[in-house]
Amino acid sequence: MPKLFQKSANKLPLQITVYLCVVACIATAGVDYYMTPKYTRVGYAPIQPVPFSHAKHVGELGLDCRYCHNTIVTAGAAVPTSQTCMNCHSQIKTTSPALAAVRESFQTGKPIPWVHVHVMYSFVYFDHSIHLNRGISCVECHGKVNEMDVVTQKKPMSMAFCLDCHRAPAEHVRANGDIFNLDSQTIAAAHGLDAARKFVSERNINPPQSCSGCHR
Repeated sequence: MPKLFQKSANKLPLQITVYLCVVACIATAGVDYYMTPKYTRVGYAPIQPVPFSHAKHVGELGLDCRYCHNTIVTAGAAVPTSQTCMNCHSQIKTTSPALAAVRESFQTGKPIPWVHVHVMYSFVYFDHSIHLNRGISCVECHGKVNEMDVVTQKKPMSMAFCLDCHRAPAEHVRANGDIFNLDSQTIAAAHGLDAARKFVSERNINPPQSCSGCHR
């Protein structure tokens, strides 16, 4: 009786196993490299229920970040209420169709459904006030928001991104008066790294690098 399979077919299960292992390794490496915030989040710019240009309000009109995000220094990030918007827009562009959602929110008390651009995972502890009071400007994490017509995520906000700053805070700190000046330079850029290190030492800035520092 003739053989149905060649002797070489005995190696087929091993060859398939090796092939599948190679494919799995390549797929794992690809996912590990590309499925990170650097590739999946940077560039994210969702459509908001109300068009708001930071380039206009901050860059051109000179509004301070703290006017709209008024709890940022003492507590944490806060999306401005419609009352904050209406402080100006009850006098300016009072009938603009683009601001219809703001007027409706103000009248009904129902919050505007803003879409968060920069989202921290629930297992990450992050306090804006700590960073701002230690010399870290909005620019370090959010980019030049004062030049954005549409807020876009510019930094990955990944663990590696945070640790790079925690390991070398002198490269990122700004003088007290420059925290909310989005066109300012870091102390290192303006006065040299030694001056920045002195600032870090005098302020006793020692960011945590252990897991418990950010995962509580």
